[in-house]
Order: sequence, then C-alpha cells, then structure tokens
Amino acid sequence: MNKTPAAARHRSASLTEQAAASGLALTQGGRRWHRPLLVLGIACGVVALASLAAIPFDDRLINGESVWIKAFKFGFSFATYCLSLAWLLSHMTKLRRTGWAFGTLFAVISAAEVGVIVAAAAMGTYSHFNTSEDPFNQVVQLAFQFVPVMFMANLVIAVIVLFQRIGDKAVTAVVRWGLLLSTLGMFAAFFIVTVGGQGERTAVDANGDEVVLNAGHGVGDLDGNGMFLTGWSTTGGDMRVPHFIGLHGIHVLIGVAMLLGFVAARRAWMRDERFRAAIVRWLSVGYLGVFATTAVQAVRGQSFVAPDAATLAGFAASVLVAAAGIALTVRKARKANPVLDGSHEVIEPALPVR
Repeated sequence: MNKTPAAARHRSASLTEQAAASGLALTQGGRRWHRPLLVLGIACGVVALASLAAIPFDDRLINGESVWIKAFKFGFSFATYCLSLAWLLSHMTKLRRTGWAFGTLFAVISAAEVGVIVAAAAMGTYSHFNTSEDPFNQVVQLAFQFVPVMFMANLVIAVIVLFQRIGDKAVTAVVRWGLLLSTLGMFAAFFIVTVGGQGERTAVDANGDEVVLNAGHGVGDLDGNGMFLTGWSTTGGDMRVPHFIGLHGIHVLIGVAMLLGFVAARRAWMRDERFRAAIVRWLSVGYLGVFATTAVQAVRGQSFVAPDAATLAGFAASVLVAAAGIALTVRKARKANPVLDGSHEVIEPALPVR
C-alpha cells in the first residue's frame, strides 16, 4: 500500500537527516576527545606552521633543502594523525580504557619523536641516520628507538576497533580500513633502512661540520635528488612514498565519507548506510592497490616520478577495480532504494545493498 504524500515527505526528511548526520558523525561526537592526542595534534600543527614560517628567515641548508623542511613535514603528519586518533578513541564503545591507555602511549612517544626532530633542525644537524657520538645526538637516536613501540600501540588500537561499531556502517568502514592503511603505512617505514641498504658515508650539516651517516631514504641512491617539499628521491626508489600514502589513507577516507553523507542528503538512492559503506570499501581496495604498487616500485629502486609500464599497470588495475566495484554498487543501490515518483508517493524499496 502506498504511503500518503505527507508520510512520504516525513520519511524523506527523516532519511535526509540521517544521511547528513552520517557525514557529521565524522566530526561530531558526544564523548570527549582523547586529551593527550588532541593537545599533541594541536601542538604539532603549531610546529608545522612555525617551521614553514621559519624557512624564509633561516637560510641554513641540509642536503640542499631548508633545515626546517623535515620539522614541517613531521609536524603536519603527526598533527593530522593524532587528531584523527583523538576523534576515533572518543567514539569507541568497547575496551575504552585500553584504547585510551594505548592512545596515551602513542602520544608520549610521538611527542618525543617530533621534539627531537625539531631540536635537530634548530641545531642545524641531521636527525635520522646520524651516527655521531655527541650527547645531543645520542638523545635524538634514543627517542627513535621507541618508534616500534609507537607502531605496536597503533596496531593494538586498530585490532580493538575491529570488534566494535563506530557510528553507522559507513563510518565504521572508514575507521577499520583507515586504520589498516595507516598501520601498513607505519610498517612501511621500517623498510626504509633495510630495503635501501646500509651505506656509511660522510656528509656536511648546516653548520659545516662533518657527520657520519649510516643508511638513507633512497633505494639505489641513498641520498638521491629530492622532490620539492616531500624530499622523495627522483633518482631511485623511496619507501617514504608508500609510508606517506598509507599513513594518510584514513584522512582520505574520512573526507570521502563526509562527502557521501552530505550528498546523500540530496540523493535518495544514496541514503542507505550499507551503500555508502560499500563505496568506502571499494575505494579502500583501490587505495590499498595504489599503496602496494608504490611499495613494490620503491623496492625495485624506481622513482615515484618515473614509473615504468609495470608500475603504471599496477596503478591502472587499482583504479579500475575500485571504479568497477563502485559502479556496480551504485547500480544496485539505485534499484534497491526508494524513489519518489511524479505523484510524490514512495515506491517501497527492494532488498538493501549488501
């Protein structure tokens, strides 16, 4: 039996509100955000902005780039990621105290890592790969020894999230796939040294002092010629590429899910949360393919800006799989969800999208 026009309008308005709420759920929550991660995220944002502002006024260079570039990059990355974790932990419904504790551990180690990188920049010397035995560098290298613990803390949080639902199905998909991608991105960082190979050499820091370095970022060319701002090697492979892509996958998915939620407020066939979750999953599969392709490309010693046929095929396959899955999901959703006809009556929906 068809619904009355008034009932149809009420139901449509309700669905619109639900869809919009799905997008807002990614930025709003009834619980307090994880305070240590929130404070650190804001502090790292300040570090990024301050480092960027310092570049025009400080002409010191390391490997041909400003001493503050690395501080800017790490400040930006940790700001975005720590704020994401702070939001995520506020929405957990199970094992909240455990998640809160590991979030605090992640924040403490992250603060130490960003702190020593900023200190090294201020001192005009190398932070990573520096083998100097002076007391300052020993403190810097000690802080880096806790990076594996930070990775494990993130991994524990990711595992905990697998056993709970956060928001609707679309938001849950964002969190689960986003944490998977970020964990893989962090894991890729461990291969920066092992894949590139050890290569002890002497370099000159911004103060003109010689520093003995061991290992480097590049594969096939340890120091390489870095791209603007990112510093990724243009003369060899670079594991920082998949590290960056994986780490910030969660931010890409959050943006997509918010967009889907708000668009769904205007498109009836997009209002089923299972449809939006399926879109997020297919996009994540494609994103995972891009991550894997860049990882293989780096291991092969090939620069990100000079892909060969095999790398291009990997990118194309990732995009095509995601596009095909999304297209199929959209087709099913448009058939399965209610559609308003010319008389404003609602046609009852068929089976929902799976």
